[in-house]
Amino acid sequence: MNTALKHIVALSALALAAQAQAAPYQTIVPAKSSVTFSYKQMGVAMDGRFKKIAAQLHFDPAKAEQAKASFEVDLTSVDTGSGEADEEVVTKSWFNTAAFPKAQFVAKQIKPTAANQYEVQGTLSIKGMTREVKFPMKHSAQGKDGLLTGGFTLKRADYSIGEGMWAKFDVVANDIQVNFSITATLGK
Repeated sequence: MNTALKHIVALSALALAAQAQAAPYQTIVPAKSSVTFSYKQMGVAMDGRFKKIAAQLHFDPAKAEQAKASFEVDLTSVDTGSGEADEEVVTKSWFNTAAFPKAQFVAKQIKPTAANQYEVQGTLSIKGMTREVKFPMKHSAQGKDGLLTGGFTLKRADYSIGEGMWAKFDVVANDIQVNFSITATLGK
């Protein structure tokens, strides 16, 4: 094979590889994805998770500014590690899942801050209240999948999570750390 032909073959292979990587992530893998939370109750660290999440996603790490993403968390799928606490947290005083069964995050802007690192800005809606949030996110390729991880602290009072006798922060702290680990697959 002559040198010019080798260069053409090499360039063609690079172009095909670039096209394969250019497909955006469009589907999450629920079994490999999680939304967890941690907080302090009477000074003791506690944590939990939500078992059901869904998303609409169009994220190309190389074109983050063009990304579109929205996530829904089924608040009735809460798992605090205690059946009694799970029953309490879905009541009107806490999540009020009878009226507001889902929390929703909608990304408004995703911008790169370093290699495979991004700043995400968007809105988080819980119990009919919507607030702006901003947090860091990391991306790591895992074969044809991508892992998106990040987290932020929310103030439960901003969403009226814990009303009435729970409105004070002496039993359950106001700061709730929310973390996510989302496995997404490439679109076609």
